[in-house]
Amino acid sequence: MDKVRVRAALPRDAVAIRDLVEPYANHERHILIPRDLIGYYEEIPEFLIAEMEEDGRWVPVGCGALHVMWEHLGEVRTLAVHADHLRQGVGHALLVRLIARAREFELSQLFCLTFEVSFFARHGFRVIDGPVVPPDVFAEMLRSHDSGVAEFLDLARVKPNTLGNTRMLLDL
Repeated sequence: MDKVRVRAALPRDAVAIRDLVEPYANHERHILIPRDLIGYYEEIPEFLIAEMEEDGRWVPVGCGALHVMWEHLGEVRTLAVHADHLRQGVGHALLVRLIARAREFELSQLFCLTFEVSFFARHGFRVIDGPVVPPDVFAEMLRSHDSGVAEFLDLARVKPNTLGNTRMLLDL
C-alpha cells in the first residue's frame, strides 16, 4: 500500500475536492450531493484532504468532511476517493482522521448516510432507524436549511435524494 497523507483542506483544494466528488455526484451515479464550486470554498474548514505521492509531488486522491450538527453530534460528509486509488487505504485514513476530529470537538456521536455500509460498519458505525435526538433537539434541527440535516432527520422532502442510502451512527 502506498503512503497516504491526510491534512486539513486549504482554499486552494476546493477545485480538487469538486473534481474528486464529481464522479460520485453526477446524474448517473448520484451517490454524493453535487455542489457548486462556491459551496466547497465555503465548507473548506470542514474538509480533510488525502494525498499520495506521485512523481515526487503530493497529489489529492481523496476528501472527506466533518459537519457539526449539534452539541454532541457530527456527520461524516462527502467522503470520496479517486477511482484509481480505491482499496489503497485512502478512505480508511480519511475516516480515522474524521473520527479523531469529532473526538477533538468532544462530539459523542457521528452520523453518516451511505451506500458503503460494510466500510462504515468496519469502523464501528451501526445502522439506525428512526429518531436519534430528543424531540426538543429534533424541533430545533428542523429549522436548518442544510440538506444533510434533513437527511439525518429522515424528512420526507429528501427521500427521493436518499433512496438506497443507509443511515448509520457511531457512538464515540
